[in-house]
Amino acid sequence: MEFYFYSLIAGIVSLLFSFGFAYMVLRKPEGTKKMQDVSNAIREGSKGYLSRQLKVIAVFAAVLALLFLLLDNGWQISIAFIVGAVASYLTAYLGMNVAVRANIRTAKSAEAGASKAFSTAIYGGAATGFAAVGLSLIGISLLLSYLPVSGVIILIGFGFGASVVSLFARVGGGIYTKAADVGADLVGKTELNLPEDDPRNPAVVADLVGDNVGDCAGMAADVFESYSVTIIASLLIAAGLAATLTAFKYPLYLAGAGVVSSLVSMLFMRTKGKNMVRALYKGIGAAVAIAAALDLALTLYMGLPIGYFVAVLSGLALAIALFWITDNFTGSGRKQVIKVAEAARGGAGTNVIMGLSVGLKSTWPSVVAVVLAIFISFAAAGLYGIGIAAVGMLSLAATILTIDSFGPITDNAGGIAEMGGMPKKVRDTIEPLDALGNTTKATTKGFAIGGAALSATALFVAFAQAVGLATLDALSPFVTIGIFIGALLPFIFSSFLMEAVGHAANLMVDEVRRQVKSIKGLLSGKAKPDYARAVDIATVNAIKALVVPELIAILTPIAIGLVLGKAALGGLLVGMIPTSFVMALFMSNAGATMDNAKKYIESGKLGGKGSETHKAAVVGDTLGDPLKDTAGPALDSMIKVVSTISILLAPVFMAFVLL
Repeated sequence: MEFYFYSLIAGIVSLLFSFGFAYMVLRKPEGTKKMQDVSNAIREGSKGYLSRQLKVIAVFAAVLALLFLLLDNGWQISIAFIVGAVASYLTAYLGMNVAVRANIRTAKSAEAGASKAFSTAIYGGAATGFAAVGLSLIGISLLLSYLPVSGVIILIGFGFGASVVSLFARVGGGIYTKAADVGADLVGKTELNLPEDDPRNPAVVADLVGDNVGDCAGMAADVFESYSVTIIASLLIAAGLAATLTAFKYPLYLAGAGVVSSLVSMLFMRTKGKNMVRALYKGIGAAVAIAAALDLALTLYMGLPIGYFVAVLSGLALAIALFWITDNFTGSGRKQVIKVAEAARGGAGTNVIMGLSVGLKSTWPSVVAVVLAIFISFAAAGLYGIGIAAVGMLSLAATILTIDSFGPITDNAGGIAEMGGMPKKVRDTIEPLDALGNTTKATTKGFAIGGAALSATALFVAFAQAVGLATLDALSPFVTIGIFIGALLPFIFSSFLMEAVGHAANLMVDEVRRQVKSIKGLLSGKAKPDYARAVDIATVNAIKALVVPELIAILTPIAIGLVLGKAALGGLLVGMIPTSFVMALFMSNAGATMDNAKKYIESGKLGGKGSETHKAAVVGDTLGDPLKDTAGPALDSMIKVVSTISILLAPVFMAFVLL
C-alpha cells in the first residue's frame, strides 16, 4: 500500500470521529423555548457573517487561482490552492456549526451538574478539532496520490489556500468579536452597570456571535493552516535535501500517530465537576505521552536515526511548555493576574500599565522555549529536524483545538443561561466552566502562536531551498532592507486591525446608547433590544476591514521579491517571523491577563462588580480585547501567508528581478 494511504486513512478516521462527537452533542436536549430563541439568534448571526465572508473569500480565491495559471504547473497549483481554501473554510464552518448547537446543550446539561456540562462542551470542541485534522490529512494525501515526490512543491498551493482563508477568518472574526465585546462592555458595564450577558444590552447577542466566528471558526482555520503548512514544509525540506523515501513518509506517519494519541486523550478529559482544570491538563499530558511513545516506536520500526525522534520530542515538549507558560501568566487566579487586578485600585491607567508590563514580560520564556526546540531539533537531525519538530508539535492539533473550542461553547452557554432565565443554581454551575473557557482560550493561543513560529521557521528553510539560498549576507543593503521591512510588517498589519476594531466599536457604542434612549422600557425589561441591528453593524464593518490587511500580507513579499530579489525576500522573512512571534505573544498575553484580572475582581475581590476598581479593570480589558483576540492571533496567519506565497512564487523571483 502506498505511504499516503496511511495518512488518508488517519484523516478519514479523524473526520468520522468528528462526526461522531457532533452526533453525541446533537442528541442532547436543547432546553426551553426562551433558551432556543437566544441560541437561534446566535446561530443565525454566525451563519450570516460566515456567508458574507465567503463571498469576499470567493472573489479573492478566484482571482488568485486564475493568476496561478500563469506559473509552471499552474493548473495543478490552482487546483491545490482551491482544495486548500475549501478545506480550510469547511473546517471553520463545521467548527462554528457544531459550536452554536453545543452552547445551548451545554447550558441545559448544567442542570444535571458541572460534569455533564463539561463533557458536552468537550465533545463539541472535539468535533472541531478532529474535523480540522481529518480534512487536512485527506486533502494532502489525495494531492500526494497524484504527485511524484519531485512535484511536491505544488503542495504549497494547498498550504497557501489554507493560509488565505485563515487570514480572512482570523482578521474578520477578530474584528467582529471585539467590536461587539467592547461595545457591550463600555456601555453595558461602565455606564449602565448591567451584568455580563444581560438581555437588556443590545450588543449582547452580537458579542456571543463573535465568540463563535472569532474564537471558534477563526482558531479552527488558524490551526488547520498551521497543521497543513507544517506537514507540507517538512515534505519540501525532505525533498530539497534529497532524503530517502522513508524520511519523506515520516511526517505523514507522525501526523497519523497524532490522530491516535488525540483520540486516546479524550478518555482522560473527564471530571466529576470538582477539578476541571486538572481534567484538561490530564488530556494534554496523555496526548503528549502517547504521541511520544508512538513516535518512538515508529522511528525504530522505520529504521530511522534516533535523532529524528529527539527532534520530534522537542516539538512535543514545546507544546507542553507553551501551554504551561501561557497559563502561568494569564490563568485565572495566577500571581500575575492578581497583580494586574490590584493595580486597578489606582485607576484605569495603572491597570493598563501593569497589564502591558506583564504582557511584555511573558514573551521571554516562550521565546526561550522555541529557541531551545529549534536548537535541539537542528542538533539532532539538521534542517530536516526543524521540520519534523514542528510536525511533532502540531500533531497534537486535534487535542488543542478541542480544548480551545471548549472556551466559546462555555462562554455562549453562560450567555444563554443568563438570557434564557435559567435558575441561579444552574448559572452558578456554568460560571466556573466559563472562567475555565477563558483560560483555555488564552493558553491555546500560546500554542497557536508558538506553532506558527515553528512552522514558519520550517517554511523559511523550505524557501531557502527553493531559491537556492545557502546563507544570507547581513551586510548586503538589499538583505538589510528586507529585514527592516519584515520587522515593520506586523506593526502596520496590526495597526489596520486595531483601527478597524476602534471604528466598529464606536459604532456599536453609539447604537447601544441609541437603543437605550429610544426603546421605552428596555432597561426595565419590558421591551426587547434590537439585537439584529447590533449584529449587522459588527458584520458589515468586519467584512469591510478584511481586504486591506489581506492585500498587505500578499502583495508585500511579491513586491520585495520582484524588485529586490530573493535575498531581500529572505531578509524580509528573517525580520518578520521573530518580530511577529514576539509581538503576537505580547498582545495575546497582555490582553488575556487584563481580561482575567477583570474577572478576578468580578468574583468579589477588591470591591467586586460595580466598584471603582472594577470600572478601571473594565477599561483595561477593553484595551486588551483587540490585542488578544484580533491583532495578536491574526499575526499567526499573516506570517504563514507571507511565507507560503514566497515559496509558491520562488521560480518567479529567481527569473525576474527589477533591480
